[in-house]
Amino acid sequence: MTDVSFISSGHNVADARLHRLVRACRRRGLAVEVLALGDSSDGPQGARVRTWGRPTMRARGLLALRIARAASGRVVVAPDPDTLLAAWLLNHARPVGRAARIVADVHENYTDLLRDRSWAGGPIGSAARAVPRGAAAVARRADLTMVVDDHIEPLHARERVVVRNDPDLDLIGLPGPQSTHPKAVYVGDTRSSRGLFEMIEVIARSPSWTLDIVGELAAADRDGLAEALTRPELRGRVHVHGRRTPARTWDLVRDAWIGFALLHDTPAFRDAVPSKLFEYLALGIVPVVTDLPRQRALLTEVGSGFVVGRPGRDTVEEAVELLAAIAADPGVLEESRAHALRWRERIERAGTAYELAAERIEALVNR
Repeated sequence: MTDVSFISSGHNVADARLHRLVRACRRRGLAVEVLALGDSSDGPQGARVRTWGRPTMRARGLLALRIARAASGRVVVAPDPDTLLAAWLLNHARPVGRAARIVADVHENYTDLLRDRSWAGGPIGSAARAVPRGAAAVARRADLTMVVDDHIEPLHARERVVVRNDPDLDLIGLPGPQSTHPKAVYVGDTRSSRGLFEMIEVIARSPSWTLDIVGELAAADRDGLAEALTRPELRGRVHVHGRRTPARTWDLVRDAWIGFALLHDTPAFRDAVPSKLFEYLALGIVPVVTDLPRQRALLTEVGSGFVVGRPGRDTVEEAVELLAAIAADPGVLEESRAHALRWRERIERAGTAYELAAERIEALVNR
């Protein structure tokens, strides 16, 4: 019998947060299935995994219903507005006693995020904007609501727990020795609003550096990236790996000197702390971020990293100057790296919220 079903019509089975939550549930002995997108071999170990291809935006709602209907767990965990709505609707159509417990995993402000998507205008965008509003109502009524940060809605729910994107240290592994040459990395959803083309320009103007990009590339930016990489000065210096499992991702980049998070100032990102920042820090990869409040606050708290694009300064210009200074004197990174690794030690002692999340999910299984 399946205890917990993780379902998604928008996330790949290689998603890092999904892996972290599944691992926490498995450590408590729960039987887990994952129904999501991608290649089943990229799914979390120890879970039964079933996958679908990525749907068109028009077909995503139907796929959400199909995936929700296929879920067999006593508890259903949904990170997307559409699968959350689908699970809720199907639950209310089931006979009394056969309904699953519903867990909303709200890890982004979806309404704000829609403003960052090229397809979110017109009729499709109007329909898409209605889905998060309905899902927000469901999230308030779910048996358990997990949010990635205090400011993420709903602020009030039946049972609400903050599950921050702290790194799973066993999953990402140990810090490695740094590359013998200056190496930058970017991990995660790859698109223009996350600083893709700023990173490319910075590397183009920093001839001693290489850049590894690991993550799913937005369809709207594929042609632009392909064109940018034809520049002679970038030949052999930018490596685009595509999406990888969390473990494989960090094996590719753990020797990096710095990690980029050059997010644009959008409603979705202004109050965000990308999970990659926690993972960079845990591996001693020094973050280089744009001047957004939450990113800046995290780096100040840890005492590690650099902020570029400050008021009156151009992001690319400031980052190019920073990379030139680091290449000339790698010792510039020593203090930041040391503080990052001390932060990792504190995280290791304190534990993460994933264990609390798994404990609450187990309680629902046994209810």
